[in-house]
Amino acid sequence: MNVNAAALSAIFLNLSTAYNNTFKDVTTSYQKIAMTVPSTSKFMDYRWLGNFPKMERWVGKKVISKLADYNYVVVNENFAATIEVSRDDIEDDELGIYKPQAESAAWSAKQLPDELVWEAINKAFTAKCYDGKPFIATNHPVGEKESFSNKGTKKLSIESLAKAQGSFGAARTQMMSLKDDKGRPLNVKPNLLVVPVALGDTARALMTVDRLEDGKPNPYKGVCEVHEEPRLTNDDAWFLMDVTKPIKPTIYQERKKPTFVQMTNQDSPNVFMEGVYYFGAEARGAVGYGHPQLIYGSNGTVD
Repeated sequence: MNVNAAALSAIFLNLSTAYNNTFKDVTTSYQKIAMTVPSTSKFMDYRWLGNFPKMERWVGKKVISKLADYNYVVVNENFAATIEVSRDDIEDDELGIYKPQAESAAWSAKQLPDELVWEAINKAFTAKCYDGKPFIATNHPVGEKESFSNKGTKKLSIESLAKAQGSFGAARTQMMSLKDDKGRPLNVKPNLLVVPVALGDTARALMTVDRLEDGKPNPYKGVCEVHEEPRLTNDDAWFLMDVTKPIKPTIYQERKKPTFVQMTNQDSPNVFMEGVYYFGAEARGAVGYGHPQLIYGSNGTVD
């Protein structure tokens, strides 16, 4: 094939089409547990997460909620998947190898929010949220004197009613009992049980069987949706979440949507020196943590 501007344009148009078609069809799961926040700058400040807004009775002057004295900034990062195209391959009509690579780049680009959000969940026992504590911790502050825990140690179990109550049941009770700094219930309603593949059977059974393994009635049947996530890296850890509210447990901060890009200028140094062109995907974004009240995590270290 004669390598000229028209030929290059046609080749990369085809690669772009393959990329876009695949991108459109790829499914993602991050939306279950993350709210997407558009970003227009290098970073965003989430101090406002320190407030859990609630309507007050308006008698006399309105009650004003001030921004909490926190510092929680999420900085956008750059991401890219780049593929090299040899000019020799174009001249020799060996272009079939690049379509699957364009499709793979699209798959990776569409899955980027998933990768970042589930990576944040994997780090939730150590990475800090807006209050300066690990996102899953035993001592999140509530006002000036109180605190709450969203961290457990029990293994998820269907072995007996006592063990089910001590793991899933305790987590659910803890979340639903949370109050704000004025002692009012937060109305947290956990509805999503997130587990690694190793706990998938246990979680599904807990949400579907009529009786537990000790023969006693299962009080948790149908209480939550189960999400089995292959990206979770701890086979013992499990998470209970309330994803019914506008603010989700995590935040996907989107600065630049994944975009197909290409470098095909024949006057560029890479073409002259190396005989190569480039295409791929670029994106900018980051992930942060939302309200810790909306998640409970257990590291599953205790029977």
